[in-house]
Amino acid sequence: MTSNQTHVTVTRTIDAPAKDLFALLTLPARHPEFDGSGTVRSAEDTERIDKSGEKFVMNMHREAMGGDYRTHNFVTAYDENKMIGWQPAPEGEDGSAPEGPLGWEWLYTLTPQGADATEVELTYDWSRITDQKLLQKVGFPAIPQEDLEQSLNLLAAAVTKG
Repeated sequence: MTSNQTHVTVTRTIDAPAKDLFALLTLPARHPEFDGSGTVRSAEDTERIDKSGEKFVMNMHREAMGGDYRTHNFVTAYDENKMIGWQPAPEGEDGSAPEGPLGWEWLYTLTPQGADATEVELTYDWSRITDQKLLQKVGFPAIPQEDLEQSLNLLAAAVTKG
């Protein structure tokens, strides 16, 4: 685990091939299964992510955000069986889609450790946020390290379910 003022990274080796983990991570409908923060409720978009530049919408819940809300997630990293990442942006109060991400990113990096094990690194990075009001309002890191570690535990359980 590493942490500084702009990101938190946790790592775990999971007994599954990288391709199986990548298949799970690129399917938004499965994201609630491995969300250690408990904020992800369901996916509006259930199509598999297959390239950078795509967008998927998730239904979320967090009391600090006023309860239920939706995020539009912009895919920023895609390297098949190696890396997947996205930057979220909350939907407007009027239901309008955001024009682009606000600067924080979720990034999963997969490194094979033999045929049937993969080191998974999960990074929650808010280094691209330049809006000081947003930084103060959200209070980064909004998701603590323990929740990231739980996400990797849940990912390990979800990949064994198939």
